[in-house]
Amino acid sequence: MVAKLQNIGEKVELLFRNVAEKPYICAEMAAHNELGKWGEAEAAEYLRRHGYVIRDTDWRFGKRDLDIVAVTEDAQCLVFVEVKTRKSDKVQTPVQAVTRQKIRNLAIAANAYVKTVAGDFQVRFDIISIVGSKDKVEAIEHIEDAFNPLLG
Repeated sequence: MVAKLQNIGEKVELLFRNVAEKPYICAEMAAHNELGKWGEAEAAEYLRRHGYVIRDTDWRFGKRDLDIVAVTEDAQCLVFVEVKTRKSDKVQTPVQAVTRQKIRNLAIAANAYVKTVAGDFQVRFDIISIVGSKDKVEAIEHIEDAFNPLLG
């Protein structure tokens, strides 16, 4: 047990040493997280303008999260929206960033969410892709029924 604690202590010390030596990594992660939060806020506003009711944002189930949970204008469908935001789509489009593992995690979180909701809803998984920055949205694309995790 003492050896394991020393090993953990060494890993923590190494982590802090790396952060101190490479502060730009922390700054890059902070900027990336900030861009993602901005994109999620833009996506939620886009959905509101198109008649959706936002039920939740950044809903968590353990380490998994749902960016946006919305209900369609007719109140018949519960929509789980994965938001992907990029400054540019030259390397990888935001939609390409939704991997099989991400779809699996979304399905697990969505299943947990559905168990907490009263009502009989159809369920749909959408992707909203945003390219831009806080200064300007270059492009926004809403892909309805983007994937079905059961077919995956």
